[in-house]
Amino acid sequence: MSKEIIDLMIEGGQAKSGPTIAQPLAPLGINIQEIIKRINEKTSSFNGMKVPVKVIVETEDKSFDLKIGTPPISELIKKEVGIEKGSGTPNRNKVGNLAIEQVIKLTNMKQDSLLFNNFKAAVKIVVGSCNSLGVLVEGKSAVGVNQEIDAGKYDSLIDNQVTQVSPEKLKVLKQQLTEIQERIKKEMEKAEAEKKAEEAKAKKLVTEAEKVVEEAAAGEKKEIATEAKTTEKVETKEAAKPAKEIKAEKKK
Repeated sequence: MSKEIIDLMIEGGQAKSGPTIAQPLAPLGINIQEIIKRINEKTSSFNGMKVPVKVIVETEDKSFDLKIGTPPISELIKKEVGIEKGSGTPNRNKVGNLAIEQVIKLTNMKQDSLLFNNFKAAVKIVVGSCNSLGVLVEGKSAVGVNQEIDAGKYDSLIDNQVTQVSPEKLKVLKQQLTEIQERIKKEMEKAEAEKKAEEAKAKKLVTEAEKVVEEAAAGEKKEIATEAKTTEKVETKEAAKPAKEIKAEKKK
């Protein structure tokens, strides 16, 4: 029997008839509603997340099988943190703070599709993905956490693949995130105030320079006008002299 493999990306537990599913499957002459029902049953645990699905169809008898992948790591991280989308500015806007145990859990879910030499390396890959979404781990950025992983700080948790987090630790992580968000906000406000002060200072210097130029130009105009007036007076005086005086001056 020949097979057709159709790759789909659907929202877990919420697949529905539409162009995304119907267009690739309809030409195969199979029961699309039955496929949708089966997909939703198999992906219900990934509700609200994008999930890769392979529909494998036997073209002769129209039977089919499904292979459900795991959602992209970014989707799993957002689900774990409880956010709909990551930070648009991950270096400045932090939207979550995960425990290393939660990162280990996510690594377990994705380890089959991650390229790594050992489980610790896979954990570091997930930490990096957290960082790109603006999600901290243990209150730190990826660089800080991965340095601690390399130093062996979390070896016991990683080696034993511990995934449970105590309510007390979750509370501490939440408080850490609030404090970090407030600190970043103050730093940004300070930087913005300094920027405005520098702009105001530069504007003042430009204004003062323009004023000096204007005053110099005005002084030069005044000087030219005074010279012209003096010249005009002399010429007028000369023109007003009687012919006798002019003749006498010429004789001298």
